[in-house]
Amino acid sequence: MKCEIGSIIEFAGIDWRVLDIQGNKALLISEKVLEKRPYNYKYKDITWENCTLRGYLNGEFYNKLGEAKGAIAETRNVNPDNPWHGTTGGDATVDKIFLLSLDELVKYFGDSGALAQKEGKDIKYYCYEDEVKEISKPDSNKWCWFEDRYNAARVAYDESGEASYWRLRSPGLDGVRPALWLNL
Repeated sequence: MKCEIGSIIEFAGIDWRVLDIQGNKALLISEKVLEKRPYNYKYKDITWENCTLRGYLNGEFYNKLGEAKGAIAETRNVNPDNPWHGTTGGDATVDKIFLLSLDELVKYFGDSGALAQKEGKDIKYYCYEDEVKEISKPDSNKWCWFEDRYNAARVAYDESGEASYWRLRSPGLDGVRPALWLNL
């Protein structure tokens, strides 16, 4: 299997984008949002370590990969706090399948400084409270997001071709776009 950063490869019947190569392993993320699932079935404060989505990805989803799952490397994930929402990331975990963190999102998809600074030139902030409103700075008590020059790189589509939000393991918000380290 030929892997190059930025290329799309097929693995276990799924198209994956190669985000990074380190030694004999490649970091992959599904090219599409594969399904819609909640971060946790019960609405409560919870971290990646204990959420039901982590259990699903490392259980049922992982098992669906059949014989191919033997090529997936176990990964120790540090789970940083979410600076936008002030939520704790929780303890480090060991996973086969995981979601990217906010830090990994900006590393692999671009960083305008909006995540760390919560403000910046040419960045538009939006908040949802009964309707979408443009705001000057994000509010950690509301569902907020930003748009910047890296939006096109971060956009993901579901199976029907519709643009979709996708979840990170840093507690926050939507579609499931799994990631894994593949042994080459």
